[in-house]
Amino acid sequence: MTGVRIEELLPEHAEQVLHIYQSGIDEGNATFETQAPDWAAFDKAKLPGHRFVALDEDGRVSGWVAASAVSDRCAYAGVVEHSVYVHPDARGRGVARALLDALIASTETAGIWTVQSGIFPENTASLALHQRAGFRVIGTRERVGRHHGTWRDVILLERRSTVVV
Repeated sequence: MTGVRIEELLPEHAEQVLHIYQSGIDEGNATFETQAPDWAAFDKAKLPGHRFVALDEDGRVSGWVAASAVSDRCAYAGVVEHSVYVHPDARGRGVARALLDALIASTETAGIWTVQSGIFPENTASLALHQRAGFRVIGTRERVGRHHGTWRDVILLERRSTVVV
């Protein structure tokens, strides 16, 4: 990966982040969502300290990663779910891996022991990326939800920290 730096995702990145999110939504294999939220909803849903952007040499956002709590129950305090999205023009350059590495570092520093994600089986690039980053397939949630009128499966992956025990 060349010419990309990872920084904290800030409000000034909102427009570009939400544009990249909507692009992923529009492709049809990234999420059950059909519309990116507004910035207030996005900001509220994502954990501070665990959201990053990849900026190209011109300061444009090439991708983002963010984590959300999976539950407010104390037993799940060390478990988060994440999303990672890369601008179509920046794919295949290591951007997503750099973002995942930043997220893993921040979550482990914070004492988070599990990072998980649900990925459509058709999103083979994301599945491969996550497995290269140390995630393992836990199982398949069959017909877990409808997306544009069609039942979709979701593959559940997790990465257990070897540092936080």
